[in-house]
Amino acid sequence: MDQRDKAILQALQADATITVGELAEQTGLSKSACWRRIQQLEELGIISARVTLLNQQALGLSLTVFTAIKTHEHTRNWFDRFHAVTTSMPNVMEVHRMSGDVDYLLRAVVPDMKSYDDMYKEMIEKVNLFDVSSSFSMETIKYTTALPLDYIK
Repeated sequence: MDQRDKAILQALQADATITVGELAEQTGLSKSACWRRIQQLEELGIISARVTLLNQQALGLSLTVFTAIKTHEHTRNWFDRFHAVTTSMPNVMEVHRMSGDVDYLLRAVVPDMKSYDDMYKEMIEKVNLFDVSSSFSMETIKYTTALPLDYIK
């Protein structure tokens, strides 16, 4: 990956609707060369999707919840069930398997506390959890979906 590939990725992370012509101009490539590079980045799995980011607050999803989960079950069946439950919940945005004291960390967005409580009840009804501890975001200081490209050689 060279500097032009990084420039393409940076521009697409900032605005996925940019035209190939505009992108080619920004990166000093011809349109066809720029398009080939984009296709290659997609084939390599570096570009995994092109999406539209929505404004959480404007949609009334004003509560962001981080939920730390501990379990005493570390079996394949338990994991498969947990995976199925959490990935089927549309308000669960991220699920991370963690090292350390917490087994899983979830990020969810909901309109209000009642909606979170409903989500919590649904989760504990469907999967056996040892400990669930949630924290509620009071303010988002930084939020980005753009990955840092400075580390890529």
